[in-house]
Amino acid sequence: MKFADQNLAKPRPGSLNDFSLPRRESYYPSSADWRNEVLYFLLPDRFSDGKENTRPLLNRQQLNQSRPNLPNGQSWRFDKWAESGGDRWQGGTLKGLESKLDYLNQLGVTTIWIGPIFQQRGHLNTYHGYGIQDFLEVDPRFGTRQELVGLVNQAHKKGLRIILDIIFNHSGYNWDYAPGTPGGEQEPPYTSSWYQFGSWLGDQGQIIAGKPRTNADGVWPSELQEADCYTRAGYSEGGLGRGDLEDPNAEFRRSDFINLRDFQLDYPHLLDNLARCYKYWIALTDCDGFRIDTLKHVTYDQARNFCGTIKEFAANLGKSDFFLVGEIAGGDYNQDRYLDVVGQNLNAALDIGEMRGNLNQVAKGLIDPRAYFNGFDPGNAVMGSHRNLGRRHVSILDDHDHVFGEKIRFSSEAASDHQVVAGVALQLFTLGIPCIYAGTEQALAGPETAERKWLSDWKKSDRYCERPCLVLSIPGNSAWRACNPLIKTYLALGHLGQQVLIVLIPIIQPMSGLELWRQSVNSFQCCA
Repeated sequence: MKFADQNLAKPRPGSLNDFSLPRRESYYPSSADWRNEVLYFLLPDRFSDGKENTRPLLNRQQLNQSRPNLPNGQSWRFDKWAESGGDRWQGGTLKGLESKLDYLNQLGVTTIWIGPIFQQRGHLNTYHGYGIQDFLEVDPRFGTRQELVGLVNQAHKKGLRIILDIIFNHSGYNWDYAPGTPGGEQEPPYTSSWYQFGSWLGDQGQIIAGKPRTNADGVWPSELQEADCYTRAGYSEGGLGRGDLEDPNAEFRRSDFINLRDFQLDYPHLLDNLARCYKYWIALTDCDGFRIDTLKHVTYDQARNFCGTIKEFAANLGKSDFFLVGEIAGGDYNQDRYLDVVGQNLNAALDIGEMRGNLNQVAKGLIDPRAYFNGFDPGNAVMGSHRNLGRRHVSILDDHDHVFGEKIRFSSEAASDHQVVAGVALQLFTLGIPCIYAGTEQALAGPETAERKWLSDWKKSDRYCERPCLVLSIPGNSAWRACNPLIKTYLALGHLGQQVLIVLIPIIQPMSGLELWRQSVNSFQCCA
């Protein structure tokens, strides 16, 4: 019996000893060259609930139809919208995503990067998925393990690959510090030493006595229930960027993420146990890669060892190049350093530093194009030698949190809805692995200019990157796609981009690549 069939017939494992990992079975092969892929990133809660056909599509000419008055009769205001819904679950599901595979396929997408799907604390609004409570279970608000396996299977049948978003730097807010901890039991200030462990939290955040007992208590699997699995160093505002990259004990490596608890990865067997959790998901789902969150916050050795064991396991299953891409915050130098040190165990870095901002500004005609194209120069640019290979960076125009720069989408300050096409064209026709963020293809932008006066945290909060991807946004019928000029252009770009992603002409003569794109849009007939 295959590993997936065997394990889906049982409740999720409570311990890593409850399953034996397979070796060679029949698994979907890796991409022959990840430079040939077009990635599409989405947060499952903000993408689709599969019920779009039961609701009218958004009418951009009559926005008030989608903006009802408040219960007290007060008219719509974006500050009230942000307070009420910007930081809570919206209802997207794995089945909803599955219902949109044809939509993504027709855009020209070849690989879907899905935000974390693992179980979160039931009483918290960590809809983004980065506060894991159970590392071996799918969050029920997204669906089930069976539905995740089914999604990957259906994607593979359509020629699409799936990348899962994983975290091994920290867990969710699953426990409190001891009573009397200076600064409080939830978020004490950072210390270079450590604080006493307090208590595990129950299903509603209440303190429980002893070890977790139910699936919603504390953290799972049971191997993560030792107090010494956690650094217990607290958190100080600004500390996530504080310290030297070469220092394995720097504050940014030991600090909690506010109340997300940092793992002490040097604790015996902890790194192996976390790797085993994620090997379980490879074997169960047949996924094709991992996007690794907060990779900068683990040491070089920890990153190298984790990525190495994941690569080795996937290769033994027949996945010769299981894709591993790291989120390495802090700019080009940090990305370059991790790629150098971790080596071939890490396929690529998300290009979320200076280059993303340059791409944004060049596409809008606001700065000299050389600011972007010089980033590929192996002799002068910090990341140049890696970008010049074309396979060591994932090109980013938009994403969900913009850790470097202003926290707004590309289209928020674009000259028109169609200007985003220039940004994506640059992604598709220069070296690198392009990644489109959900909603970018529809020029989703968030609040219009007149409404931004209500928003004190405009350009400062992740909600303006995450929130525009609503379950209302993805169309459910092909007629809409055929008549929408922006989607039509995207289809043309995607079609052509799959054929000529590794084009060198644009590096030498950027306008040649754009002219090639213009001709493709004019001649592309399948959506006319």
